[in-house]
Amino acid sequence: MSERLAQAVALRAGGEPGQARPLLLALRAEFPSDPEIARQTAWVHDVLGLEAEAVPHYRAAIAGGLPDADLADTMLGLGSTLRALGRDDEAEEAFQAALRRFPGHRPLRAFHALLRYNAGDARQAVAELLHLLVETTADPDIQQYGRALTSYADDLDRGWLAS
Repeated sequence: MSERLAQAVALRAGGEPGQARPLLLALRAEFPSDPEIARQTAWVHDVLGLEAEAVPHYRAAIAGGLPDADLADTMLGLGSTLRALGRDDEAEEAFQAALRRFPGHRPLRAFHALLRYNAGDARQAVAELLHLLVETTADPDIQQYGRALTSYADDLDRGWLAS
């Protein structure tokens, strides 16, 4: 099984997801409870633009007991895929579960901000992205304004209301 899985992963990573997909689907049929096979199957479906088909594989991978490093990314994949499908309520539930489990996972916060924007909450999306920018940048010019940017993220209207 591990050789076949490695072959499928190599095909997907090498730009041949269409060839990887049938291998992964065969592995899923043979090993339906293996969370890594489910994760890789979800990922290949996403790469191929088959988001709706990716969702059940993401859910199986998450339920299957992945290691935390893989689980965080898999939960992000589920939330992002649901967002891409326009299933915003389900995406919000997926992101909230992921953020409760991995509150410091910055990519989750960035993708959740995209959902907030899609859901019409641009204010929350911008605030979250400003916080992420300040937390993660190595740019000294941005760092110089970190305190001000954080303050504005917490109150986006500050300064504008006085004009």
